[in-house]
Amino acid sequence: MRQSFLGMVTSTSMSKTIKVRVTRSKLHPIVLKTIKSHKDYLAHDENQLCGLGDVVRIEACRPLSKNKHFTVSEIVRSANASK
Repeated sequence: MRQSFLGMVTSTSMSKTIKVRVTRSKLHPIVLKTIKSHKDYLAHDENQLCGLGDVVRIEACRPLSKNKHFTVSEIVRSANASK
């Protein structure tokens, strides 16, 4: 089972690479409020199908560059379809 995340595409300006923001929510143990945190991952998009605002699933793979260790496994929801 490979590591996979669900996130939103925030940048497509690089060639065959997208930036995906993965948001997590966690319950604070003392205050009992939900805290949101996020992290940006660079993911490989071979066919350049992803667009800005798409919700995608990324999956871990071998290191493709210094910062790129994920690849796009599927586009869950397209930003164009919601409009």
